[in-house]
Amino acid sequence: MALTSDPPVRPPAADPGKEQDTDDYAALKVVPVRHPWRWVAVVATAVLLAQFLNGLITNPGWEWDVFARFVTTETILHAVWVTLQLTFYGTVIGFALGIVLAFMRLSASPFLRAVAYAYIWAFRSIPLIVQLLFWFNLAYLYKELEFGIPFGPGFLTFDTMNLVGAMSAAVLGLALHQAAYAAEIVRGGVLAVDGGQLEAAAALGIPRLRQLRRIVLPQAMRSILPNAANEIISLFKGTSIVSVMAIGELFYQVQVVYGRNGRVVPLLMVATVWYILLTTALSVLQHYVERHYAKGAVR
Repeated sequence: MALTSDPPVRPPAADPGKEQDTDDYAALKVVPVRHPWRWVAVVATAVLLAQFLNGLITNPGWEWDVFARFVTTETILHAVWVTLQLTFYGTVIGFALGIVLAFMRLSASPFLRAVAYAYIWAFRSIPLIVQLLFWFNLAYLYKELEFGIPFGPGFLTFDTMNLVGAMSAAVLGLALHQAAYAAEIVRGGVLAVDGGQLEAAAALGIPRLRQLRRIVLPQAMRSILPNAANEIISLFKGTSIVSVMAIGELFYQVQVVYGRNGRVVPLLMVATVWYILLTTALSVLQHYVERHYAKGAVR
């Protein structure tokens, strides 16, 4: 009885051409890409920065001793607090009204769309300083405000002279001005969401309010946040314009102090440093909020 087995399997013959290519590649000398002009730009920028820093430290015109004496005084700290209040109230009221205006512009009603568009057009066209002065002089145009039946008798009457003070006029002007820009930012973020997702949510029977809260807004915030943060920072720095109304915000108080002692440059640096510190804090907050809403979209 004979036993048979399959013939042994021979390994495939090596490809002589492939071995030759491997040897050729191994013999090549790898040279990293050189960027000489990039290094020239780095050196030139470093030299300019070093010169600028050297001037900041050694130039006696900056008067850093005067800066150190005034940067944390009670007057300046109170002015910083007033600036933060103006920014906070202007942002909260402005974006609350801006959200309403944005959805009015997205409404199916032609009348609501026209009213929202007219508001945005008007408040973006009129300079902020004019709006502030208008609200500050509201008592000149309207001595009293009445609440009651439209075009009929009034039930409650308010004296506008005591109703709208300088701080109230500043907050009102900043908020109404901010609302026009916030409306367009919110509208752009909502339009950036794919309409097919709303159609799918409607097909699943999800209520409209839940669609807005759970589907539209979380995705729209990714587009809204960078532009909204820019507007808030611009509003924070733009509060200096209320100095025309003699409100004791940061820039106005700095002007008052250097008007008395004549130290213009160090007092301007006091305001500059505070603006930089607070803007940096807002930027850090923006980073963490953006990271929260980027979950699931950015790895």
